[in-house]
Amino acid sequence: MSRLWSFLKDEEGVTAIEYGLIAALVAVGIIVALGALGDSLTGIFGDVSTALDTAG
Repeated sequence: MSRLWSFLKDEEGVTAIEYGLIAALVAVGIIVALGALGDSLTGIFGDVSTALDTAG
């Protein structure tokens, strides 16, 4: 019974899991933001490409 109690109270490794979850949430946020801005970014890069083509 004491081994079970010590296993339940053991918090080693919890921090690594929390950091992993935070990194996953940040990655999902970046993916969603880039998906929402995708069309406007495509337009901006298209304009820049056209400007560079005509300048050269």
